[in-house]
Amino acid sequence: MPRLKEYYVLFYRLGLAYLFYFFARLLFFFYNKSLLHVSNFSEFINICYRGLTFDTTAILYVNLLFILFSILPFVINTKPRYQKILFYIYFSTNLLAYATNFIDFIYYKFSNFRLTIATFNEFKGETNGVALFFSFLKDYWHVLVLFIAMSWLWIFLYKKITLTPKKIDKKSPYFITSILAFLIFGTLIVGGIRGDFKHSTRPITLVDANKFVDKSVHAAMVLNTPFTLIRTINKNYFKHQNFYTDKELNTIIKPIKQYHTEVTKKPNIVLFIVESLGREYLGAFNKRNHISNYKSYTPFLDSLAQHSLIFDNAFANGRKSIHGMSSILAGIPSFKVAFTSSSFSNQKIQSLVSCLKDYGYDTSFFHGAANGSMGFLGFGNILGLDHYYGKTEFNNDAEYDGIWGIWDEPFLQYMEQVINTKKEPFFASVFTLTSHDPFIPPAKYKNTFPKGNIPMHQVVGYTDFAIKRFFEKAKKEPWFKNTIFVLTADHTNQKFYPKYQKGINRSAVPILFYKPDNSLTKMDTTLAQQIDIYPTLLDMVGYKKPFRSWGRSLISNNTKPFVITHTGNVFYFMKGNYICVFDGNKSIGFYNIKDDALTHNLINSKNEEMISIERECKAYIQDYMHRILDKKLGAPN
Repeated sequence: MPRLKEYYVLFYRLGLAYLFYFFARLLFFFYNKSLLHVSNFSEFINICYRGLTFDTTAILYVNLLFILFSILPFVINTKPRYQKILFYIYFSTNLLAYATNFIDFIYYKFSNFRLTIATFNEFKGETNGVALFFSFLKDYWHVLVLFIAMSWLWIFLYKKITLTPKKIDKKSPYFITSILAFLIFGTLIVGGIRGDFKHSTRPITLVDANKFVDKSVHAAMVLNTPFTLIRTINKNYFKHQNFYTDKELNTIIKPIKQYHTEVTKKPNIVLFIVESLGREYLGAFNKRNHISNYKSYTPFLDSLAQHSLIFDNAFANGRKSIHGMSSILAGIPSFKVAFTSSSFSNQKIQSLVSCLKDYGYDTSFFHGAANGSMGFLGFGNILGLDHYYGKTEFNNDAEYDGIWGIWDEPFLQYMEQVINTKKEPFFASVFTLTSHDPFIPPAKYKNTFPKGNIPMHQVVGYTDFAIKRFFEKAKKEPWFKNTIFVLTADHTNQKFYPKYQKGINRSAVPILFYKPDNSLTKMDTTLAQQIDIYPTLLDMVGYKKPFRSWGRSLISNNTKPFVITHTGNVFYFMKGNYICVFDGNKSIGFYNIKDDALTHNLINSKNEEMISIERECKAYIQDYMHRILDKKLGAPN
């Protein structure tokens, strides 16, 4: 065969890509082993073996141009100049794709899922992108060093086998065998990109990684980042589901709520959405966990919790900041992608904001970042907020942290001053920002707060202090006694204790309601979630009109507690005794709710309760998609 040596070299070069993807998977495990829960060597090998399917798709996509130019019969293929062109094509595409794996070594710790195109879409318009990039390089320089070392080794091995120039004397055999080889390569590439050669199956997607693992968390290790990016380009994840008829749907779930609480005087509401405040950090929310050598980093919030209604079994409905805003203020969770970043967000939305405005409240949102950061201003305008207060309104860059925005302490002091000017009743929500990477408090507090075991601990202590300072001033104001204070987090962040490194607990957040008259004082251990905050507050303030909400009031007992969230790949639906893992079409796992690491799949022993939970999960997803796509997020008719 005239071109046998060329094909041998081509396979060698593609084989190098597989080798370095294996190295990337190994490093991904090394950086995130506390989150991935790989029990033994055979489990690790199985994950790597299953990952080959997804590596193949990514490698073939990335190398399509290189393969094409390697197999086309140009007769000059073996000449040095042509081989140099191939070299640059190969490494310009492969190293760019390969670098995304290295980003995920760190990013996965915060997001608990691989990068997708939606990740980049949600950061569009950010003004601090350059600062964040250089901060990332400074803090995680070792990842850059590893990438450079791996790149150098890859280039070195590539150059170890070269082609010697070969003159083509007999053109006919050369072209005939080249065409046959082209057809064979084309068939293999199509099958490799799809994931198999079966005509009846669709090309593999991110969800398919869950088919090959017993533990849901291993799906991230089976995948690779180039694959997750490629497979999410131009994808619309909002699609109608038709599990049930409308009549059946209305018997399963009740998305329209109405409460009848009597209130003599409308209370004010101050809502704290604290950046990255995982439940793990608050001692008051960990009393039942009996964690060995546990330490809290929130002394003020722990003291406030003693006089509050708190939920120590609560979860976030998303994984990012903008997910938190839509979940908490509008009761709209985000699943695979952020609702607020989609084209469907620009519609009339009934929300906590619109209902309170309808009830005579002045509504405000505070965020110390550049105005418009994270899409908060745009989404706030959709919700109809009366006022938005950001870095522009604060108007003092002396308190700017250099990356995200204004430090929490001065910004919360500013918020308190603004609230003092409000006419009651008012609703004021604030999204803090200091408790975030790069995890640095203001210089004057450098040695004030315990550094703890992970970088997050020190800045959590600072934000707790900032909230304390807010309360010290606020309690002197006349509006304070008639105010409901609410505190939760947008999502979680770094985890230290093994309990919170487990699958479902990665989205564990606190939910706290405080009234100065101590009328709300209880620890509630039932399931709760961010989307419950909206109906709970409407119940508390005496709002009596019907409204749309997938959540439930946490102070009324007419709806059984549940939680729905998404990992980026699959849904988790928790209710009663079980956690249902749902891939969007069918259940792929059932776990006892106490099995928070999701280690023992019970799907082969389904009982009536599991079937009921799956049914309800499907119903919520169907109604969610239906209302978003058909623009039925407004007030009920």
